[in-house]
Amino acid sequence: MVNRRSFLNLSGAAGLSLLGTRLAFGQAKGPAAPARPRALVVVVQRGALDGLSAVVPYAEPAYYDARPNLAIAPPGKGDESALKLDARFGLHPALAALKPLFDGGKLAVVHAAGSPDPTRSHFDAQDYVESGTPGVKATADGWLNRALAARAAGGGAPLRAVALQPSMPRILFGPVPAVAFASMGEFRLKGKAAESDAAARSFAEMYDEAVDRSLRETAGGAFEASKRLQALRAGAEGPANGAAYPATPLGRRLREVAQLLRADVGLEVAVTDCGGWDTHAGQGNARGQLATRLRDFGNSLAAFATDLGERLGEVCLISATEFGRTVRENGTGGTDHGHGSVMFVLGGGVRGRKVYARWGKGLDAANLHEGRDLPATTDHRDVFAEALRAQFKLGSVAAVFPGYEPKPERRLGLFG
Repeated sequence: MVNRRSFLNLSGAAGLSLLGTRLAFGQAKGPAAPARPRALVVVVQRGALDGLSAVVPYAEPAYYDARPNLAIAPPGKGDESALKLDARFGLHPALAALKPLFDGGKLAVVHAAGSPDPTRSHFDAQDYVESGTPGVKATADGWLNRALAARAAGGGAPLRAVALQPSMPRILFGPVPAVAFASMGEFRLKGKAAESDAAARSFAEMYDEAVDRSLRETAGGAFEASKRLQALRAGAEGPANGAAYPATPLGRRLREVAQLLRADVGLEVAVTDCGGWDTHAGQGNARGQLATRLRDFGNSLAAFATDLGERLGEVCLISATEFGRTVRENGTGGTDHGHGSVMFVLGGGVRGRKVYARWGKGLDAANLHEGRDLPATTDHRDVFAEALRAQFKLGSVAAVFPGYEPKPERRLGLFG
C-alpha cells in the first residue's frame, strides 16, 4: 500500500512516467462503454491572428488606405483577390478550401470578436480566452472543464476530454479528468521497466493499491485510455471520404481528433492549438508568411470536415485567437497587437453561409478602439455560450462563465 508521495517516489525510481500526458485529478468514474455524444472542438490560434486579412472588409475604403502594401484586393481582381462571402466581406485567397463549406452552410464567420479586456499581452489574453474570465487572473480552472462539469448528460469515458498537444492547456484545467498528448502514438508508458506487458501490468497494480482515491481513479482512467488508444492505432484506417490533411502539426492533430470521433470512444471535447500568427514584420498579403499559415489552417479544417462527412453534424469546431492586429500596417511590413479579430464556427448545426458582424461605423480612425484597432464588438464568450447551448444543451452558462451575462440582444443566432 502506498500513498501519493511514496508512489511518486517509487515511480521516479523505476524510471516510469506517462509520456506526453498530463491528467487532471478529480472524481473520475469507472471506464464507461463507448458513447456517441455531441462534441465540441476548440482550436486556439496563438499569436494574434490578423482578422482583417483572414476575412477582408473589402467594401471599406479605409481598409485600403490603412494598408497600402498588405491589403487583399477586392473580389474579382484576379487569383490573389478576396473570395466574396457577402457584400462587405471576403475570404483571404489562402483560405479557399473553406469557401465550399461556407457556401454549403456548414461554416460561419464571426468578425470583430474578442475579449472585453483591453490587454495587449499575449500571455494574459490567451489566459483569458481559456479561463473564460477576462480581466481576472486568479481563476484556477478553464471554461471547457467547467462546461463538462455542468453537462447533465456527461459520461465517464476515459477519453471524454482530450487535448492534442504536448501539455494540458489552460482551458481544460479543473476537476473533470482530461488527457493531453502530442499524438496518439505518444500516449504510452515510458521507461525500461514498462517495455514488457508484465511490467506494465505491475505498474497498473501499484496504482490500484494506492490509498489516495483520486490517484487510483485517475490512474485507472489513464490506463484504460492508453489501452483504447493503442487498440485504435493498431486497427486504424486512413482518413475517410478521401480527406487529405496537410503534413503539419495542425493537420496531424485534427486528423487524430477525427479518428477519435469516428471510433466512438465517448469524446465530448477536444482542444488543440496552432501558432505563428504574431506577424509584426514580413506579414505579406496574398502571399507570404500569413498566407502560409492561413493555407495550413484552411486546408486542415476542410480535411477535418471531409473526413467526418455526415458526422460533422454532431460536431462543432470553433477557432479563437487572443486578439487581433492593428488596422494600419507598420513600417516593417507587418501589423502590431490589436483588439478585435475573427472566429470560425464549423459544423454542429451552425447557421452558416453568413458573416456575423457587429461592425459599427467602419474603419475610419474615429471609430477604432483606442484610435488604432478593430473594436471587439462580440465577446468570445457570446460564441462559446451559444455553442455550449447547442452542443451540450446547457440551460445556463453561469457556472461556466462566472460574471458573464448572456444578454438576449447580444445573441448571434449561430445555431438552428
